Amino acid sequence: MRVFFSRIIKPWLALTAAAVLAGASQQACTKESSAKEPGAPAAQEVGRRENGVHVVELAVTEKGYEPSPVQLKKGEPVKLVVTRKTDLTCATELVMDEYQIDTKLPLNTPVDITFTPNQSGTLKYGCAMGKMIAGTFVVD
Repeated sequence: MRVFFSRIIKPWLALTAAAVLAGASQQACTKESSAKEPGAPAAQEVGRRENGVHVVELAVTEKGYEPSPVQLKKGEPVKLVVTRKTDLTCATELVMDEYQIDTKLPLNTPVDITFTPNQSGTLKYGCAMGKMIAGTFVVD
């Protein structure tokens, strides 16, 4: 019994304690911060238009990408101006697979990302960790 305790239980207890301490002291991606679930507010028209381009300002905060969801129009060019305002999440870049976008977001520095939505529907974007922190565009 003593061998079992020293070889199995002690290392397991040490790993468990380390995991608890690491989780308590480190912020990371969580599903709680992900894109809005069904029943969330409807997409809102935000931003302004400059020379036929829909300019949308997004912020990365502890709550995720804000605002979200955002209404876009199919075929209308979009310029996102994204500013990461926190270092407490894994959302250090913006990934949008459908448009091959993977852009780093330096802290407190606005970054321009341009694309033109070519399909109607919901477009999900998010962090590079499987979009655990995410936002959505609704394209009409």
